[in-house]
Amino acid sequence: MLRVGKTTVTGGIVGIAVLWAVLGGFAQNASPGTQDQQKPQQPQDIPDAPSAVKPPSAFPTNLPPAPRPQPDSAPKQAPPASSSGDQPSTPPPMPPIKTVPPGSAPEEMNTRDDLYKITVPVNFVLVPVTVKDPDGHLVDGLVHSDFTVLEDGKKQQLKFFTSDPFPLSAAVVLDLGMPDAAVQKVAQTFTALQGAFSAYDEVALYTYSTTVSQVSDFSSVSQRLTAVLNDLKQERGANNGVPVMNGPLGPQGPTVNGIPVERPGAQPNIAPPKDVRVLNDAILRAALDLSKRDRARRKIIFVISDGREYGSKASYRDVLKLLLSHDVTVDAVGTEAAAMPLYSRLQKFHLPHYGYGDLLPKYASATGGEVFPEFSRDAMEVAYARLTADARNQYTLGYTTRATPSSAYREIEVRVDKPGLKVVAKTGYYPLPPTAR
Repeated sequence: MLRVGKTTVTGGIVGIAVLWAVLGGFAQNASPGTQDQQKPQQPQDIPDAPSAVKPPSAFPTNLPPAPRPQPDSAPKQAPPASSSGDQPSTPPPMPPIKTVPPGSAPEEMNTRDDLYKITVPVNFVLVPVTVKDPDGHLVDGLVHSDFTVLEDGKKQQLKFFTSDPFPLSAAVVLDLGMPDAAVQKVAQTFTALQGAFSAYDEVALYTYSTTVSQVSDFSSVSQRLTAVLNDLKQERGANNGVPVMNGPLGPQGPTVNGIPVERPGAQPNIAPPKDVRVLNDAILRAALDLSKRDRARRKIIFVISDGREYGSKASYRDVLKLLLSHDVTVDAVGTEAAAMPLYSRLQKFHLPHYGYGDLLPKYASATGGEVFPEFSRDAMEVAYARLTADARNQYTLGYTTRATPSSAYREIEVRVDKPGLKVVAKTGYYPLPPTAR
């Protein structure tokens, strides 16, 4: 019994000693001792858990940014040139080369962009031409050999030919002397008028009645043009109805028993008020401004009027000479009386002190433009798009005249070697001196 007890006691003592040794080892690892500082630790594959006593160190802030991955389709940039002035090893890309179908034009004939890269001589003449079929549709696909140009009856050799569309420099001239009902009808078409021009065109607005006013300078189609057209909707035309000859609203002064008070004994001389409409002055003002625009643009004057002219300081002949000297075309939308059938024939008989009403067809015919007589709002909106499309997509012919230098009028005739086609071109031109070019 005693041996068993000793064994039990001895075993208990041994167990306590082992437990004390284990607890002592943990204590040494938990407390930072001098031996731990001198003996380096072996690297471990598994990271240590964060200590509850020592806070983690802050992340460094001076690290370079990590490169962003780029897709394989991204273009590779050329290496920057050195500061010593070395040029990059890769040459710049070549510009696109424009070509024309074989046989469509000779070698000396180029596109529109090449026309104004060279110095145009004084005797070089440009002729915009519109070709339509019997139904009034534009005819495309013609080549230079289909055209024949005669100057003063002599055939000219074409030096330039292109069917490229031209951007427009357009001066829109609105007649505010028409009856107010006509002016308001035109104002309802301003949205379609703006939509007829492209983003490459530049437009200026003019109004006229007894005087001429420039509403806006040449600018591209933008919100500014929209604001100007919206302001024009507030303009009013002439009073509708017949002129008042007598009564309290008449043009005469105060009278007593029909005798003017200012001039006793004088008989009243009541005449209808003059309908002053300075159409010639308005076209002249627009033509002068267009003559200063870039020659690489097609220059047109877009008139919206009933065609009445009376009281202008400029004559039709002087205005036409300026138009033909600077290659300006007059197109028009004839409204009200100008849209009546046979109106142009009736206007050949002029009444004294009543002016002219057939000048719009004369301007258009002489400069290579057209007049669309339209009554309704829808018809006017369609006419806007047709006029601008015709002006932009004309054929352009060029030749060097062999006539001696002078300021005399030279007649032009353009023919197309295709039966049944309508050719619209200017009937002649006035050559400009070298200083005017």
